[in-house]
Amino acid sequence: MSTIKVLNMSGSEVGSVELNDAIFGIEPNQTVVHEVVKNHLANCRQGTQSALTRAEVSGGGKKPWRQKGTGHARQGSTRAPQWTHGGIVFAPKPRDYSYVLNKKVKRLALKSALSAKAAEGELVVIDSIKMDAIKTSDFRKFLTAVKVDGKAVVVTPEKDDVIVKSARNLPGVVTTPAALMNVYDILNAKYLVVDQAALAKIEEVFA
Repeated sequence: MSTIKVLNMSGSEVGSVELNDAIFGIEPNQTVVHEVVKNHLANCRQGTQSALTRAEVSGGGKKPWRQKGTGHARQGSTRAPQWTHGGIVFAPKPRDYSYVLNKKVKRLALKSALSAKAAEGELVVIDSIKMDAIKTSDFRKFLTAVKVDGKAVVVTPEKDDVIVKSARNLPGVVTTPAALMNVYDILNAKYLVVDQAALAKIEEVFA
């Protein structure tokens, strides 16, 4: 097992913890990670786009000119797709883009993302992430103290409204309980900041 240092919220080293190689030490599976990210983005799509076909556009009931003898190409409606204000040929309609992936695939992708962060030195373990009051500036000071200077996912053991509200106005900072981590957020962030209790919970659930 590899060992990583544990910091407090002031940035001082207060100990170390061993990482479970079954979660933080595997060879990342790029194919599975790609499939899970693609699935996440598909499931996020609203699918509410809609346009009108020639049957749905208002007007166009009368043939614009007679069939023969005018020198024009024959036309049956001014709402055909080639006309300005005409309908759309294969008009997009509301649809559901979501689909389901195998649980084992999602679990392997999450382990791959966590292992990649650990291997790249972008995993930061904090002994306890606690906020006495909702204060964005204090949360920013905490991230600066632990040398997190980019996009970050902050993982807590359980949902903590004080932490969520303190961090929500910081660009690029996402907070999540350990049970609701997702691959997309981890890969989209530069740093993974984990409460030590949340780390134990991750290892308990996914080992």
